Amino acid sequence: MSTRYLGTIINKVSSAVHLRFVVAASSLPDWLRERLLGMSDQRLSKDGVIVIKAQQYRTQEQNRADALLRLQALIDGASHTPKARRATQPTYGSKQRRLAGKSQRAAIKSLRGRVID
Repeated sequence: MSTRYLGTIINKVSSAVHLRFVVAASSLPDWLRERLLGMSDQRLSKDGVIVIKAQQYRTQEQNRADALLRLQALIDGASHTPKARRATQPTYGSKQRRLAGKSQRAAIKSLRGRVID
């Protein structure tokens, strides 16, 4: 039951799904719960409830599966811890290449000066 209107399809059947996930009442680990509650996401309410609206598909089953996949992606994103960066020193070769480039550039700029007879 959809109709075309100016090139877009309008879904006339009410098949949208609102998935509500209460973070505080979930069985997730404490550190993951804290990360989810600390997110600055518009889908997270002040009460700690994640609301995902899925209305892309024509059937409610597909929208429900889409909402669950999006919730899983959100939880996976919150559970990812970035690898700690370890400071390193530049290698001898990289230092030499950098200095050679600087001296070459200085030589080019020195040729731009006034010509003396």
